[in-house]
Amino acid sequence: HYKELTKEGTNHQKPEELFTSGDEFVNQLTDFTIVERSNSHYFKQGYSLNCNTKLPPVFKKKFDLFKNELIGNNKKGIRNLILCSSSEQEKRLDAIFENSEQEFAYQCIQFSLHQGFIDEDNKLAVYTDHQLFERHHRFIPKTRFSDKQAITLKQLTNLQMHDFVSHIDHGVGKFSGLHKIENNGKKQEVIKLTYKGGDILYLSVHALHKITRFSGGEGHQPKMHQLGSPHWVKTKNKTKTKVKQIAFDLIKLYAKRKTQKGFAFSPDTYLQYELEASFMYEDTPDQNKATLAFKEDMEKQTPMDRLVCGDVGFGKTEVAIRAAFKAVADSKQVVVLVPTTILALQHYKTFSKRMKDFPCNIDYINRFRTTKQQTEILKNLEKGELDILIGTHRVVSKDVKFNNLGLMIVDEEQKFGVNIKDKLKILKTSVDTLTLSATPIPRTLQFSLMGARDLSIINTPPPNRQTIDTKIIGLNQNIIRDALTYELSRNGQVFFVHNRIENIKEVTGLIQRLCPDAKIRIGHGQMEGKKLEEVMVAFMEGEFDVLVSTTIIENGLDIPNANTIIINNAQNFGLSDLHQMRGRVGRSNKKAFCYLISPPRHQISDDARKRLNALEQFSDLGSGFNIAMRDLDIRGAGDLLGADQSGFINDIGFEMYKKILDEAINELKEEKFQDLFEEEKEQFYIKDCALDTDLEILIPEDYVSNIEERLNLYKELNNFNSEEEITTFKKQLEDRFGTIPNEIYQLFDALRLRWLGKEIGFTRIILKTEKMRMFFTENKSSNYFDSSQFAKILNFLKNNIHIAEMKERNNKLSLTINAINSLESAINLCNSIRLNESPLQDQVSMQRRQ
Repeated sequence: HYKELTKEGTNHQKPEELFTSGDEFVNQLTDFTIVERSNSHYFKQGYSLNCNTKLPPVFKKKFDLFKNELIGNNKKGIRNLILCSSSEQEKRLDAIFENSEQEFAYQCIQFSLHQGFIDEDNKLAVYTDHQLFERHHRFIPKTRFSDKQAITLKQLTNLQMHDFVSHIDHGVGKFSGLHKIENNGKKQEVIKLTYKGGDILYLSVHALHKITRFSGGEGHQPKMHQLGSPHWVKTKNKTKTKVKQIAFDLIKLYAKRKTQKGFAFSPDTYLQYELEASFMYEDTPDQNKATLAFKEDMEKQTPMDRLVCGDVGFGKTEVAIRAAFKAVADSKQVVVLVPTTILALQHYKTFSKRMKDFPCNIDYINRFRTTKQQTEILKNLEKGELDILIGTHRVVSKDVKFNNLGLMIVDEEQKFGVNIKDKLKILKTSVDTLTLSATPIPRTLQFSLMGARDLSIINTPPPNRQTIDTKIIGLNQNIIRDALTYELSRNGQVFFVHNRIENIKEVTGLIQRLCPDAKIRIGHGQMEGKKLEEVMVAFMEGEFDVLVSTTIIENGLDIPNANTIIINNAQNFGLSDLHQMRGRVGRSNKKAFCYLISPPRHQISDDARKRLNALEQFSDLGSGFNIAMRDLDIRGAGDLLGADQSGFINDIGFEMYKKILDEAINELKEEKFQDLFEEEKEQFYIKDCALDTDLEILIPEDYVSNIEERLNLYKELNNFNSEEEITTFKKQLEDRFGTIPNEIYQLFDALRLRWLGKEIGFTRIILKTEKMRMFFTENKSSNYFDSSQFAKILNFLKNNIHIAEMKERNNKLSLTINAINSLESAINLCNSIRLNESPLQDQVSMQRRQ
């Protein structure tokens, strides 16, 4: 158009000024250097650079050889560099070399490189930790779009219009969205709740923590409460009384354990560091936290009782191996209790493989072992010649006598019957206990939430893991054949689960016809012990391609080469069973597939359909918690703490039940078990400080337009307890939505004011019309009125008598300060009270003049 524009007399830059032509681009390239890393050259060669480098030797975890290599390098004047993937690896290496008789120089750098090298010219030797310890090198997988689309836990608990909610003070109502209301001429955003009879409650965004989404049984319509009606208070108190009875017994058990004297294990030895460093994968942050937590527990005088809760394949077994080795290093014996004979064999192989280079005797006992073998094992155990015994419930029999038991590890505790649990309780009081569980909401976890045992949660998946592709299919022979053929074409193995022994051979015949080249074998619980063991070991060793089995493979089987699982009649299994079986695949960096064979949707029950859909929907890594939440929705919370509790959960909702449970526990800790929890008791006399203000505090609509997202941000803010969380939140907001407006900074100040109010002892702060009223607890017998906090308030009142006033009306004691016109001045005032500082009269009179 340039020529036409010039004809019309328009001034415009010439095309050659605006754009680079092909010739010009080629000419420009000659100013730059082209580097080719190969022996065959495409471009004309102007200069060649030869690097005199070679690969370092393979050490196969032999640290003595590695030390000699480093010493030899020092003598030749070669600088030693060790690249570590994490700071933990650096510490482990330092600990391993600490006790060396000869001194040698090396430097650790936190950096990832595919492989090490030795550069003779530059006198530099570079080693990588993953080559040294024969671990997998971590690579960063490409983010898949489908992963991003998976439903999140946040969305799972999101409030939708007309959802039922439970308010801790007012009961069950309906969520009617976010609304803007005027308060003394200032706009504020509130949550609207509708109750029975059309009653409406406007809830400040600062009180979001008081409501939870109602989750009872699927399809259960809860009764809505009327505002001001005593019915909710009665229901809540009745539930709390019941919960207190159960919690009381649990805390008594905990108290007994706290008073027991146990064995305090020694700090880590260099052998411990060597074992941990030789782990094939990089530790996840949660694995690292769990490891540090159990070590701290084991080194204390009181017996440990810790639950490690994590999804299938997230590395709980590695945590157990480290704990077991720590006990063995202190000359103590370890017992590992597992629910199935197959898992006992699997754990024996895993433990033996991990500890093969260390002085540690391991054996296992289950129905596969002959009477002669069992007698021999028990004899060695009693003599103290056996360090770690792995077994099924056989290990808690009367004839099993330990020489010096120091640690008990229980895998999948929820799979054991009541009798075994009673036997475990006797052992638990004096021996350190580590419980592993992949089912996220068993009663076991509930006890931990109650504070009756310590809890570590492993949420992060191991590096390089990919999600398991889950599909619901009919009995379609073409799909099954394609799935088998694809897996075998990449040298993988397949699990085919068929839970009926009477026709398992016919199913095997069908698979053989579909895939004639495949080597197939059968495994089920009614087979002779020796034969089943042989089949399992052969499958682990990769001697055949397809294992057709019953659900005996459900727990803990770890075969990285098996990455396709086909489950027949999937509609007959529970949700956690399906999740556990799916967890048998996808345990390496290969893409894994799970096929659920079920009849057409209209032929199966509603619950079965929902279960299969939930499994297909939550195929994300670490989705065990979401699955448990969905299971709770499908079945109702049922027998969470006792058979008579389910009725209450349907009345008040599961989330609110947990809140009331927390309240009951805290009350028990304060009333009946003060001495026991003295060290962890926070010096807060109230649980929360409510804030009511006419200042404009909200997330502006032009900053975050999506109502659901605004609600989520309010909820997130409401749960913060520290400045660090606010700082992180600020960064996230700026990253997602741009420069933060002033209204949101006001929200942060409102949060800080509530924290200060809670610390000082105010149950409620009203900041309106340039006046600040602070209310105290209505419980006249509270220890608060004898505390140093209340003494500071009286001192403040004495020094500021002209501007502060304390009075009691309708049995409510309050403190009023005039001329407070901003959150900033309210925070300064509360800080002055908290720090017991000089009078604020000058500051307030200055504000008045302004």
